[in-house]
Amino acid sequence: MHLPNPLKTPSFLQKLQWVVDPIGYMENAVKQYPDIFTAKVVDFADTPIFVNHPRAIQEILTNDRKKFAALGEANRILQPLLGDHAILMLSGNRHKRRRQLLMPSFHGERMRAYGELICNLTEKVFSQLPLDKVFSSRSMLQEISLRVILQAVFGLYEGERCEKIKHLMRLLLHVFESPLTSSLFFFSFLQKDLGAWSPWGRFLRQRQQMDELLYAEIAERRQQPDPNRIDILSSLMSAQDEAGQFMTDLELRDELMTLIFGGHETTATAMSWALYWIHHKPEVREKLLQELDTLGVSPDPMSIFQLPYLTAVCHETLRIYPVALLTLSRVVQEKVELLGHSLEPGMVVVPCIYLTHHREDLYPQPKQFRPERFLERQFSPYEFLPFGGGTRACIGQSLALFEMKLVLATIMSRYQLALADHQPEQPLRQGVTIAPANGVKMLIKERCVRRESLLNMATTSAS
Repeated sequence: MHLPNPLKTPSFLQKLQWVVDPIGYMENAVKQYPDIFTAKVVDFADTPIFVNHPRAIQEILTNDRKKFAALGEANRILQPLLGDHAILMLSGNRHKRRRQLLMPSFHGERMRAYGELICNLTEKVFSQLPLDKVFSSRSMLQEISLRVILQAVFGLYEGERCEKIKHLMRLLLHVFESPLTSSLFFFSFLQKDLGAWSPWGRFLRQRQQMDELLYAEIAERRQQPDPNRIDILSSLMSAQDEAGQFMTDLELRDELMTLIFGGHETTATAMSWALYWIHHKPEVREKLLQELDTLGVSPDPMSIFQLPYLTAVCHETLRIYPVALLTLSRVVQEKVELLGHSLEPGMVVVPCIYLTHHREDLYPQPKQFRPERFLERQFSPYEFLPFGGGTRACIGQSLALFEMKLVLATIMSRYQLALADHQPEQPLRQGVTIAPANGVKMLIKERCVRRESLLNMATTSAS
């Protein structure tokens, strides 16, 4: 079987570099083969073919389930955390039915209900920070995102179970804090339970404790249903498929784990990158403050969501360091030609989000943070795809963008922040995301200052 543009580096070294320095790995590979290359970075049945040309990505995503079928198995490195029944693990009709059950939770009036919650939680977390004391913005944004998840997904505001879930979420997320600990998921030979003191054994015991809490919450909801609740768990428990079947406890557990870890870590990371770029580029901060000033005091969350420059800032943040480096893999179903290469059935193709977002022909000077790109032209879903694409696009992308915009707008409107370290932040793998290595250290200079004052300060900084 002839694979297009195979990289010559031994497979173990490729996988090691992919875990430790995925951006360096991809950028080195694309210098050799600009549009398509064959890698050996994961244990697929066949070696994955990375693609970053928009025309090829369009061919793959518009022929979903036909020439190219989504492979839920490709996410199996997350199986120990998410389980076998999460939407990320499903394929074909099972995935389609599950997606139909989940979609209503992320649209319409439910989104409006989450708006005030997000703004209030942001203010509550930041109001507790002292002036002129350095803090990790990523840690603070993780705390906000964590509380959003607990309240929007579970409807939990306080209580012993709420605190236990919060505590276990932090412990389980610690596994993704560095390339070293993340390697537990990429190298199966490290997945050995040698007791509670061993990394994998500790993870398994923490996961078991989390499962007990989740099943207890589900059981309590089944015994005492409340039709007035608007949290996502309540919505999922009342959802029925075409055959009138409800989701099982196991299916609910796996989707909850997906929402907890897919919606918490990625959103917090994206927001921390946005805060970094906004304050690293004074002209960006100035324009954003000017736009926020047009809304007046206590604007409606939907008005914030629709702001064009804020949207451009969020999009440029997701372009330069997307929350996911790759889309879900697809398996070739019939003999096809892609970018001049003949692909056989069974081959695995992977649209590469990061490399697509850094193509010079799409985004001139791609390493530069320039939100104006998204005001000057509209990019197709095959050129800008931070949440993936096709039938496997991230189901929570609307909530993620909504949260991102409201949190940033609340912080920028009510606090004058400054970067504590003027050294550029470097990207570092943390789990499946690329996070700022130093956590974006910041400090609050003033709180509750008028936006006019902030505008003057931003203008002075830019001059």
